[in-house]
Amino acid sequence: MRLIRLAFPSLLFFTLPTMPLAGKSRGSIRSAVDQDYISALATADRFLQAWQTRDEEAGILLLTDRVKQRTRQNAVQEFFSSGAITRESFEIGRGRKLGSNRYQFPVTLFHKPSGHAHKWMHPRTSALVVVRAGSDWAIDKLP
Repeated sequence: MRLIRLAFPSLLFFTLPTMPLAGKSRGSIRSAVDQDYISALATADRFLQAWQTRDEEAGILLLTDRVKQRTRQNAVQEFFSSGAITRESFEIGRGRKLGSNRYQFPVTLFHKPSGHAHKWMHPRTSALVVVRAGSDWAIDKLP
């Protein structure tokens, strides 16, 4: 037993130098982002956290006036309501700039109907559009 314990670390030592070290490959190089991108992404994250915790008030505060006026109040309430859905989590993909002070982020909402603990469910995919509204950033398109 002692021989096996000594042999394993020595095998690990000799195999480590031949393993590639973590680094950037050609396919993993990302373009630089600016402060606007970071602020827009943070706003998208805060909005989806409000969705996840069913905090309608916090979510509505992050909407642009245009979205508030053009979206039925019921639609906004339904988006944040508890209903028969258990919210699990969300995923925000890499955003892209749509124009000056405007970004779009692909989002996936993971949820399941209550009472189906082990059943596979299809996530809901959509996009959030985030725009500069004065000195702040706001959601200009609901997922």
